[in-house]
Amino acid sequence: MASNNEATARGARRRGNGAGSTRRAQLLAIAAEMFATRGYSQTTVRDIADEAGILSGSLYHHFDSKEAMLTEILGEFMGNLLSEIRAIAQAEESARAALDGLVYNSFETIHKVPYAVALYQNESALLTSTPEFAFVTKASLDVEKVWLGVLKAGAKAGDFRPDLDPGLTYRFIRDAIWSTVRWYNPRGRLQHRTVADQYLEMLHGGLLA
Repeated sequence: MASNNEATARGARRRGNGAGSTRRAQLLAIAAEMFATRGYSQTTVRDIADEAGILSGSLYHHFDSKEAMLTEILGEFMGNLLSEIRAIAQAEESARAALDGLVYNSFETIHKVPYAVALYQNESALLTSTPEFAFVTKASLDVEKVWLGVLKAGAKAGDFRPDLDPGLTYRFIRDAIWSTVRWYNPRGRLQHRTVADQYLEMLHGGLLA
């Protein structure tokens, strides 16, 4: 099995020559949907190729393996997410504004890339137990640091209650938001901004009248 570095280098060479970049993106989109809906272990390279209407050998022209596809999907997803939330945390003047921005970004991410989010959620056991996907665990910890930094800054500034444990608060918020990928409909009546508004109303004011 090729190492992550070897697979990444070969993938970079293929992207660098400008050939088939659109097709690569299409194949990754198909793989992300199938991994998320069928399960990574249950989806074969042949399944992906059949869905794309190509031969398995043609798919190997773009990717070395199914694992390489998963690595690229998750690498792009986690990289974009981390970059976006860091920018939000640094740009906002108050911790409350930063927290709201992080929440809106999370729901927007679910709206834009639901299959990548679902894949990340559904395959957590595989990702945390496989050395090749250690980068996902590291990125997850980096994401957590951004959120904890905002929550701790807010408690220190008096924006948030100081008696609530930041780590526990983060886990409540994280699990409540990301689990919505299982029922949120990007084409439904309630769009991601409205869902985020409703969630923030509960987070800020509570449920009791």
